[in-house]
Amino acid sequence: MALAGAERHETCCQSARMVWHAWGPIASPTLVLLHGGSGSWTHWVLSIAPLRDAGWRVLVPDLPGFGDSDLPDGCTDVDHLPAHLHAGLQQLQAAGLCAGPVSVAGFSFGGMAGALWLAAHPKDAAQLVLVGAPGMGLTVPDRIPLKGWRHLPTPEAQDAVHRHNLMALMLQHSESLDALALDVHRANVQRDRMPRRRLSSTPIVAQALPRIEARVSAIYGEHDALYIGRLPALREALTRLSTHWGQWHTVPEAGHWVIYEAAEAFNAALLKVLSQQDLRAV
Repeated sequence: MALAGAERHETCCQSARMVWHAWGPIASPTLVLLHGGSGSWTHWVLSIAPLRDAGWRVLVPDLPGFGDSDLPDGCTDVDHLPAHLHAGLQQLQAAGLCAGPVSVAGFSFGGMAGALWLAAHPKDAAQLVLVGAPGMGLTVPDRIPLKGWRHLPTPEAQDAVHRHNLMALMLQHSESLDALALDVHRANVQRDRMPRRRLSSTPIVAQALPRIEARVSAIYGEHDALYIGRLPALREALTRLSTHWGQWHTVPEAGHWVIYEAAEAFNAALLKVLSQQDLRAV
């Protein structure tokens, strides 16, 4: 399998354990991939092998409160995560498990986590790529119609709601909702222990951007449900607020889960962003 040979590492911060999954040679430049809300490392399942094969040391943690990682005491939203990410990276570096330079790409909730992380610890990474990230203070008029599933009595009834929610928020095209997408989503939402997150609807990322010393780029699906009709305004805001702006990419015919729905086009865009020379000295 393409992802065979994965390493599993654990770091600890505030008595909470965070699990990291790793691929690629330790001596290669490090790329940290941060998953979305109600997710795990498997949000990136179609990107890991291409990025590893392109020469990256790929580190994909299960963020605190998701996947195999612990939920730290008092951790209720994304603003509690920077300390855990900073401590985790430092511990992996001290153990000789990754080398510099470090880049970070964050999908959705993970993009928020990455922005807050690098605003608080500017020296941890040289570049940040926001992928479908909320927290910019830009909202669409209509609430995304997600449904609850935990109360439903049968797996079949729950899967029907999972399919509805995937099409309402994550995917643009029904043919994108294949068996793997459903399996990934079902397994991930069952292990979400941070259910009442609210900061995504605030401008928390917009407020953090001026404090980020890393070069900031962005990749969004053309039909991202979080930004219907708002991508031009989003692009303008990101460009204006970022101290060191990189690139903007719109992936055609893709929804919010662009890293899955348009994996090939997304991976090509991400590799193009990552290969850009550091412009801060120009």
